Amino acid sequence: MRSLLLWIAVVVCLLCSVAAVVQSGSSDGFGKPRDTETAISFLEYKLMAPSVPMIPLTLIHGADSKGAVCLDGTLPGYHLDRGFGSGANSWLIQLEGGGWCNNHRSCVYRKTSRRGSSKFMEKALAFTGILSNRSEENPDFFNWNRIKLRYCDGASFSGDSQDESSQLFYRGQRIWQVAMEEFLSLGMKQANQALLSGCSAGGLASILHCDEFRELLPSSTKVKCLSDAGMFLDSVDVSGGHSLRNMFQGVVTVQNLQKDLSSTCTNHLDPTSCFFPQNLVSDIKTPMFLLNTAYDSWQIQESLAPPTADPGGIWKACKSDHSRCNSSQIQFFQEFRNQMLFAVNSFSNSDQNGLYINSCFAHCQTERQDTWFAQDSPQLNGKRVAESVGDWYFDRAKNVKAIDCPYPCDTTCHNLIFE
Repeated sequence: MRSLLLWIAVVVCLLCSVAAVVQSGSSDGFGKPRDTETAISFLEYKLMAPSVPMIPLTLIHGADSKGAVCLDGTLPGYHLDRGFGSGANSWLIQLEGGGWCNNHRSCVYRKTSRRGSSKFMEKALAFTGILSNRSEENPDFFNWNRIKLRYCDGASFSGDSQDESSQLFYRGQRIWQVAMEEFLSLGMKQANQALLSGCSAGGLASILHCDEFRELLPSSTKVKCLSDAGMFLDSVDVSGGHSLRNMFQGVVTVQNLQKDLSSTCTNHLDPTSCFFPQNLVSDIKTPMFLLNTAYDSWQIQESLAPPTADPGGIWKACKSDHSRCNSSQIQFFQEFRNQMLFAVNSFSNSDQNGLYINSCFAHCQTERQDTWFAQDSPQLNGKRVAESVGDWYFDRAKNVKAIDCPYPCDTTCHNLIFE
């Protein structure tokens, strides 16, 4: 009964958030009112069964003494479901997503939400998909120690600075470090297998921190990384501008990310370019799996056709429901898909890496049960996402790389429709 009540509370909370978002509009596409991540989260929770187990929030006590705090100065937190049986010494770390804040206004706003303060985080979260503890839902990782690290810094667990006047703490890198120390003390230092994963902004974080994660663990530990919906592209928007580049430039500058970015990249590119994964993935030494839809819903909503690039609302219907797009709009999406394939081309040449690019209009497929491992889940070459990730991680197959044919050929997609 307690789990059911918690589940209802989470859904009601998300519904209220979405209603507020829809009513208030947006002035900059990335600031206070619009929250595409919240809308996507709500759509995902609608698909969730009430019987899903709820995992309580744990705050990292003492983190504040190391300056590892959320945007508002509160303690960071995580949810841990302990492993059992053959998975007792295996660890999966899932980095939460939730966009970014790129200026004073948007960062101050996040202080009043779970994206910037543990005061507003759910006290328990449902573990589904790659976090599920049921073998029929998560065949390869169900009995591992599974952790979801909450996201409250606004810069993909990167950055180390402070805005004294507004009491804003940009401490993503410190949160990452203190969380890893906590997990190592809980037993991860004895892990025989480990997987660093993440969705959206967390998927970008898994790319940024992959090699660092490898270095934390003994050389005898099998370590790999998974980025779900983390391939954010430096693309031109529908107005010919660079909405996401402008956004990332603000994040890098405001949160002082320069020193945390890959020196291999910053030696020849500007810091903003080195926050884009397309300029990072080929240089990662640790085995990495990239999972992404070719028509990523978040990027369509917020990078390709944000309100600032479409003031007349010509793209509003199309970006909410791809079935309402005209032929020229679909062609624009096909060009975006081509950019995605070009961005992963060099990465895919490595035998140790894995790839799964399906032609769906979705965002984050590892934590949704319907897209991770269900009877009617999306498939590529007859494999569901969970099966492909498992084949790659456990070396059950060689060259685990699959790229879908262009839209509309894939009939297995679970596309997101924004009402």
